[in-house]
Amino acid sequence: MGVNELYRDLKPFCEKIRSIGENGNEIFIITHLDADGIISASIICSALTRLGAKCTIRTVSDLTLELIEQIQSENHDFYMVTDLGGGMANELFKALNNKWMIIDHHQIPSEEMLGDYNDQILNAWKYSIDGGKEICAGGMAYLVANTIDRKNRDLSSIAVVSAIADRQDQGDKKSLIGMNSEIVKTAQSLGLISVDLDLMFTGRETRPLHEALAFTSFPYIDGLTWDKENCYSIFKNAGVKMKDNGRWRVLSEISPEEKSIILDAIAKFVTTSSQDTAVIDNLMGYRYTLINEDQRSQLRDAREFSTMLNTCGRIRKAGVGIGICMGDRNAMLTEGEEIVANYRTNLRNYVSTIFAEKWRLVDDGKSVFVNGEGLLTEDMVGAVASLLGESPTFSGRLLFVRTLAKDGTYKFSSRKCIGCKIKPNLGLLMRHCSESVGGIGGGHFATAGCRIPSTRLDHFLQDLRRSIVDDRFTPAS
Repeated sequence: MGVNELYRDLKPFCEKIRSIGENGNEIFIITHLDADGIISASIICSALTRLGAKCTIRTVSDLTLELIEQIQSENHDFYMVTDLGGGMANELFKALNNKWMIIDHHQIPSEEMLGDYNDQILNAWKYSIDGGKEICAGGMAYLVANTIDRKNRDLSSIAVVSAIADRQDQGDKKSLIGMNSEIVKTAQSLGLISVDLDLMFTGRETRPLHEALAFTSFPYIDGLTWDKENCYSIFKNAGVKMKDNGRWRVLSEISPEEKSIILDAIAKFVTTSSQDTAVIDNLMGYRYTLINEDQRSQLRDAREFSTMLNTCGRIRKAGVGIGICMGDRNAMLTEGEEIVANYRTNLRNYVSTIFAEKWRLVDDGKSVFVNGEGLLTEDMVGAVASLLGESPTFSGRLLFVRTLAKDGTYKFSSRKCIGCKIKPNLGLLMRHCSESVGGIGGGHFATAGCRIPSTRLDHFLQDLRRSIVDDRFTPAS
C-alpha cells in the first residue's frame, strides 16, 4: 500500500461523505483538543457546510468507551472522528453501526489495518505513510476536503499550520517533508503561504526582538531563554537597532545583514558561557508565512498560529480556536491573543516549579519520570512534556510526565528528548503498557501518551521500565 492506494481509496471515502453532506444531515464531529485536532475538525466542517450539511464539533482529550456511549445516546445523524479513534473501531461499530468515519494519522492496531472497517477509516499508516512525520490529521482532512471539491484547496494553508503544530517539521532546517511538502506547494501556488529560511524566534511577527528570543524555548539557551533583560543587552551591545520611530522592531522587519549580527551575538554569548555551540544550528530554519493574514498578527506565522490553537485547546477554550480556523478575525482572535499571554505565564511557572521541587523528578540518565500531581491539569501534561523535552537538562533521555486527572485516572505524556538515541517506538510502548493494566494509549515514534487506572500505577511503571529495552517496541533497521 502506498500513496496511489491512498488516492484510490479517497474517492469512495469522499463519495460517502459527499452523500451525507448533500442530504442535509446533522453531522457530529469529535476531535482531539490540540491544534491538529482543532484544524482537522475545522477543515472537515468547512467542507461539509459548503455541501449544505449541519455540523457540530466537540473537542475531547481521549475517545473513551464512556464518551462513545454518551454520543450514542444523543442519536446524531452521522459521526466524524478526527485525530482520534485508533483502537476503538470495534466499539464505534457496536455503538453506531456504520454511522461513523475516522480521519487520523496515529498508528493503529493490526486488526484495524486489516479489518472490515476499510471504508470507514482513513489513516496514513494503512498506506505505509509515516503519520508522525509525513502527514497529520489536518493534512489527511485536507486531502478529503480537496477530493470532495477542488475549491477546498483554499484550506491548504491551515493544513500546513496543523503539520507545524504536530511538530512534523522534521526535514532539513525544520522543513516539512512527505505529503506535507505537497500541501505546502499547493498553498504556495495559490499565493496563500510563503516559505523562507529565517531565525527561529518565537513571535517573529509580533514580539520585540529581545522578547522573541527570550520566549524561544527551542533551542533552550541558559541565560537567554526567559531572560528578556539579557536578550536586550546582547542585541543592544551588538549595535542592533531595537526601535524604529519609537516602536519596537520585530524579526520580520530585520534585514539579512542585521540577522547575521544577531546570530553572531548569540553565538558569542553561548561560547562565552561554555554552552554547547550546537544550539546555534537550531536557530535557523524554514518559516511558513500565511500571506493573507495581517502583519504583526499572531496568525501570520504558522508556528505562532499553531501555538494559539494548542493553547486554546489545552485550557478548554477550543471553541475559540475553531472560530479562528473558520475565519473569525474579531472577537475570537482577540480572546485567543489573551489566552496565549496567560498561558505562557502559567507554562513557565509549571516548569519552574518542577525544577524547584526536586521530589517531582526521577532521573536515571536514560529515562526521566516527572510527577505533576497537584500541579498540572491533565490538559497541560502534553504541553509541559513538550517543553521539558526541549530542555538540555534532559538531553538524550526518554521523558514521561504524569498527573492525576479529575476522573481518578493517571494521564501520561511521553517524549523523546533532544538528542535521544534510545530506540523504542513510544506509540507502541505506551499502547502496550497501558493496555496491560486496563488503560488506553498510543501515539507516534517520538511522542505518545496514555491514560491508566490510578490503582495500577506501580504495575504500569514497572512494566514501562521493563519494556523500554524490549525489542518488540524497537523499529526494524
